[in-house]
Amino acid sequence: MPEGTGMEAHPSWWARNSHPLAALLRVMMGIVWTYDGFLKFYSGFAGNFLASLQSSQSANPSWLSGWFQFWINVTGSSQVGVVYTVGFFEMALGIALILGFMRKLAYIGGIVLALLIWSIPEGFGGVFQTITVNTTDIGTGIMYAFALFGLALINAAQGVSRYSVDYYIERRFPAWARVAEFGTPIFGPMKKQGPAATAS
Repeated sequence: MPEGTGMEAHPSWWARNSHPLAALLRVMMGIVWTYDGFLKFYSGFAGNFLASLQSSQSANPSWLSGWFQFWINVTGSSQVGVVYTVGFFEMALGIALILGFMRKLAYIGGIVLALLIWSIPEGFGGVFQTITVNTTDIGTGIMYAFALFGLALINAAQGVSRYSVDYYIERRFPAWARVAEFGTPIFGPMKKQGPAATAS
């Protein structure tokens, strides 16, 4: 609105607090991933992983059988080790999101991990399963991937996050931005940081 009209635009509470809110969203996503990883060690899923792969193979169309057979062969008799490894990566991803550490790599790696979980143990969430399975959703892995992609877009749009470990590392080592930021880093020669220059 033109100045002096008494109708100047004022940013909403959401706009004024978009950076800490985005950081809160990242932290909550990190908590979910950390808990997912924790459950891999204590839920008893490790002993049933191979059976879940075989179930996904039988439930999906025959043209996907080779995909699941490949992972069944890879898993072999080491299903517990495979599940624990995935659990470790999930917890590492969760902690990275909570701390805001290596965010760029965390988002990319998390998307890949989420898609692998969705396409292997979740069996594509029922998208390609035969009608006899009676599925009602497409699985959680794909939703995690979209959520992480959204966080990556926020990172790219808003840049360096004051609410992250990356922010403090980049102040000292600007090159750290290569593993933390999608956009142009604001630390080069040091620039004054105001609310508009920080993000999540």
